[in-house]
Amino acid sequence: MTAGLILQTFQTVLAILLAPLLMGWVNQCRAWLQGRAAPPLTQPYRVIRKLFHKDAVLAHDAGPLFRFAPYILFACMALAAGIVPTIANDLPFSPAADVIALVGLFALARVFLALAAMDIGTAFGTLGARREMLISFLAEPALLMVFFTASLISHSTELPVIVETLAHKEFVIYPSMAFAAVAFWMVSTAENARIPIDNPTTHLELTMIHEAMILEYSARHLALIEWAVALKLFVYSALGIALFVPWGIAPAGDLAALPLAILALLAKMLAGGAGLAVLETLSAKMRLFRAPEFLGTAFMLAVLGMLTHFLLEA
Repeated sequence: MTAGLILQTFQTVLAILLAPLLMGWVNQCRAWLQGRAAPPLTQPYRVIRKLFHKDAVLAHDAGPLFRFAPYILFACMALAAGIVPTIANDLPFSPAADVIALVGLFALARVFLALAAMDIGTAFGTLGARREMLISFLAEPALLMVFFTASLISHSTELPVIVETLAHKEFVIYPSMAFAAVAFWMVSTAENARIPIDNPTTHLELTMIHEAMILEYSARHLALIEWAVALKLFVYSALGIALFVPWGIAPAGDLAALPLAILALLAKMLAGGAGLAVLETLSAKMRLFRAPEFLGTAFMLAVLGMLTHFLLEA
């Protein structure tokens, strides 16, 4: 039990520390593909460090919710990182926090950020909050359907059990997971404010969603939000690995497999970050009113995955 607690804490700390590095890798690959000079790989760390050393400027109408929302957002993402198996399957607290609780953590962080954006009463904050809640209203059901497909295969909603079923038993191809994988990618782009739903580098008031909610933040509050955004991307990437390419994650109690599991995680994150940069370079941001069609398609694909499992039992 003690070894499991240490390993779960280590995985959480590892995710928190590596999250800005993944964001820097994606930005670097995107710059290379667009023919621009790429920023340093450690640029997100430098930005976060610089923001922590600045003095915070708060709006006159900012209430306690506006001040505490960045801390709640970061705490939710840190807890989510502890639920997802990144390098090992030994998670003692997994029975208390399954995939449904994971979706709840994402929703809790989003609600607090949206409420904080509306707390000071600016037009951009309210606009971004309304758009964010529209996206989440459509994305969360599709994400739950993806999880239910994997849960039906493993007969459990705990991620370690799902990974154990998909990776550490006899090799089986599940056609239902192919539909779920496409749906998960579509939901992941929406949840992380990436192209084609949102552009993380834009500040155009007619198109921005996530950026509109954090325009009034500065210094340590903005640093925590930026770190939490990077951590959310890392958690979604680790979640995609755990569900669809879980090979390499160390089984529970197998400490000798940890070095190989860390190398496998780094290799998958590098490949996933490069793939995300390629897709964002080849795609264009769609109109906001087409987002329901995009996420509706994700929900349909996730439901098709569940129906395929019921019909083919695979």
